[in-house]
Formats: sequence, structure tokens, C-alpha cells
Amino acid sequence: MPLLLLIRHGENEYVKTGKMAGRLPGVHLNEKGQKQAQTLGDALKDVPIKAIYSSPLERAIETAAPIASARKLQIIQEPDLMDADIGKWQGRSWRVLSLTKVWKIVQHAPSRFRFPEGESFPEIQTRISNVLESIIKKHNKPHDIVAVVFHADPIKLAVSHFLGLPLDNFQRLSCDTGSLTAIHAGDSGANLIKLNQRPPFEFLPKDKKK
Repeated sequence: MPLLLLIRHGENEYVKTGKMAGRLPGVHLNEKGQKQAQTLGDALKDVPIKAIYSSPLERAIETAAPIASARKLQIIQEPDLMDADIGKWQGRSWRVLSLTKVWKIVQHAPSRFRFPEGESFPEIQTRISNVLESIIKKHNKPHDIVAVVFHADPIKLAVSHFLGLPLDNFQRLSCDTGSLTAIHAGDSGANLIKLNQRPPFEFLPKDKKK
């Protein structure tokens, strides 16, 4: 089974200020996020990554860039790795939204929630799992390692998909900015190797050619 490195983008001002960026254009990494991206690039420079895929949003591309540069890889932008379509919630404060009645549904029964004029959590999970399954089919050699840079909830929903966890439990998982989650996945099943890890990554194999 190939090894998927599911990487969350680095910190940006929307994360720092508690606002929901969603798919807003022009959300870039802040200084801390840029350092997180470079740290990831340095930590993965000797890991034999075969390909790197990314959400087309700026914060993901900027996180993928140092990793791709270190391995001399081209970033493959995949629209279906985009963050959740949160509709009218885009740009709003987490703190304000947490005071609404529907917030409890988001946290405890997300399978029943749809963002106003946006996606439902089951739709997000299906979109993400489909694109990751497609990536697995393209890189199906046992020792292939593929980096995928995208967003927190989609990463947690992907882990839930591969491990067969109920969607309503996905909020119990953690996914910090600049973190890496490693999972072996293939036709015969999946195995979570690491969750929400920060560099260094001693558990990853090194390129013998270097």
C-alpha cells in the first residue's frame, strides 16, 4: 500500500484571528506559517516522495512549495482538495458562530449539518475520499510515498473514511497547522501510522540515493 502524507497548510491570519477562511481567495501564510512550511520542506527533503498534490488555495500551495522544491517535484493542483464550501459562514468568527444553536450540531452530529448555501459534511468527505482514492490508484506501488497538502476538516474526514470511523466522531481528531498525518491505504485496507505530527519525522524512510 502507498503511504499518504496528509499535510495541513501552515498558519495564516484567519486561523490566528479565529475567522473561517473557507474558500476565500488571497488568504496567505503569515510569518509563522511560512516558517512551518519551510520546516516541513527541510524535514521531508530526504524522504523519497514520488508526487505532491495540493489544494489550489494559496495557503496550501505556499505550504507545498518548500516540500516540492526540496524534492524537485511539480505541485499538482487538485480542485477537489479544496477546503469545505462553508457558504455564508465564510469569513465569520468562530467565537460568534459557537454561540449559535447549530454549533452543537456541527460538533456532535456533523453528519446532519449543511453549511448555509454550502456543502454538507458527508459531501465533503465523499469529495475528499474520492480524490485520495484516485491518487492511491495512480501511486499503487508498496513503497510509494505521496504528499497531499490541504485542510484540517478534510484531513480529519479522510482519516475517518480510511479507518471506518463514524463521520459524527471525526471532530474528536486533531489536525494542527503545519502538521502531518501518515496513513497506509490501499485495496486491502488502511493503517494510520501517525496523526497530527510535527517535524522531525524519524518514522519516515530516507532516500537511499542520497
